[in-house]
Order: sequence, then structure tokens, then C-alpha cells
Amino acid sequence: MTDKTIDLDQHRGMAAQKATELRRLLSNVEADEKELRIRQDELETQLLAAPAVNWHDAGDKARYLLNLFATTTAAQDPRRQKLIAAVLADFKRLAGES
Repeated sequence: MTDKTIDLDQHRGMAAQKATELRRLLSNVEADEKELRIRQDELETQLLAAPAVNWHDAGDKARYLLNLFATTTAAQDPRRQKLIAAVLADFKRLAGES
């Protein structure tokens, strides 16, 4: 037995190496998406746990929802993109985060 590892990818053809790399990348993306969904669920649970205490908290909730909406096909219209950006800028300005 040896401590030296063998890189099996070097012994495969280029097509097999690309297929292996594609499978690895896809697996990583799926794992990242799953982790993101878990974190989003945790955040949404926290956002629903209690009503906003002040306007800043309410703005944070609205900002989250606007950012979610911005990723949908309905929000891809350039006018809606401008409106979303304007509302988020308003939140930032009104919260004193300039």
C-alpha cells in the first residue's frame, strides 16, 4: 500500500474528464441550492415570528420580498426593475443608510 494518491482523471479521455467535472459542478450547485433554501426558510421563519417593531424592521421585510420578486420573470420588465431599484433606494435613504 502507498500513501501516494493516483489522479484517475488523468487516465481518462477529455470527454470523460469534462463529464466528470460537469457532474461535480452540478452536485455542488445542487448542494448550494439546498443550503440556500434552508437558510431562506430559517430567515422567513424569523421574519414571520413577530410583527415589525418599527419602520426599519418593516422595511427590512419589504426589502426581502422585493428582492425575491426581482428574481421572477414578472419583474424582468425594465420599468419594474427601475421601480424596484427606486423603492429600495428610498428605503435606504429613509433609513439613513445613504
